[in-house]
Amino acid sequence: MLCFPNAKINIGLNIVEKRPDGYHNLETVFYPIPLCDALEAVVSKDDSQPYHWDNSGIQVDAPGEENICIKAFELLAQDYELPTLNIHLLKKIPFGAGLGGGSADGAFMLKLINDMCELNLSSDKLKSLAAKLGADCPFFIDNKACFAAGIGDQFESLDLNLKGYHIALVKPPIHVSTPVAYAGIKPTKSNRNLKEDILLPIEQWKEVIKNDFETSVFKKYPSIKMIKENLYSSGANYAAMSGSGSTVFGLFKEAPKLKFNDDHFVWSKEIK
Repeated sequence: MLCFPNAKINIGLNIVEKRPDGYHNLETVFYPIPLCDALEAVVSKDDSQPYHWDNSGIQVDAPGEENICIKAFELLAQDYELPTLNIHLLKKIPFGAGLGGGSADGAFMLKLINDMCELNLSSDKLKSLAAKLGADCPFFIDNKACFAAGIGDQFESLDLNLKGYHIALVKPPIHVSTPVAYAGIKPTKSNRNLKEDILLPIEQWKEVIKNDFETSVFKKYPSIKMIKENLYSSGANYAAMSGSGSTVFGLFKEAPKLKFNDDHFVWSKEIK
């Protein structure tokens, strides 16, 4: 069985407060985009071990047993009798990009096994399992636009449709660490309502929808700020960093013509 785990972008990201457990509560909008990995699982004739793992495309810099797809398999195997599977991941979504590629792989692995093995698990049950893999993994179970709060694990559906817009992603060869992203941020409850602002015309988002991480990340990496400026100068109706970066996305009414160095990941597609 084959599926295509897709990426997501964060539209707006407000760091609301620091929690007693050291994490931060936030507000953001998750939106699925058509940049996809490919994940395949078939029943193996070699049942000498629970699974056989393979990866192509962007190489995953970790042993198979640490991959979130395998963690999803093992999570289900604790409670359900699963056949030995040959699992292959073709990785296209870049790592450390603020695009949720790993979370998508884990969530889609749960859905794939549920369908393939006819486990008949409900959406709510799959979300509960996905939450054990990562805070934003449950988003990819329904895989629809939503407002997210808490640590990114509390979801509320949104009537948001970007169909017809062209989305462009640009990721420089920079990895933004979590400490750098949070450096200098003072959690503050916004005086605006993101759930209301996201329903404004996209041309107005630039003035009201912000990503709090941009303050510290742009200071540390001015080249990421320049990417955002480049997208606007190329005609973007809205541009921002996704999550804690380092990817910057732009939304365009027409297919953009972008020029970046060869060491940048650049991708663009119309949202259907």
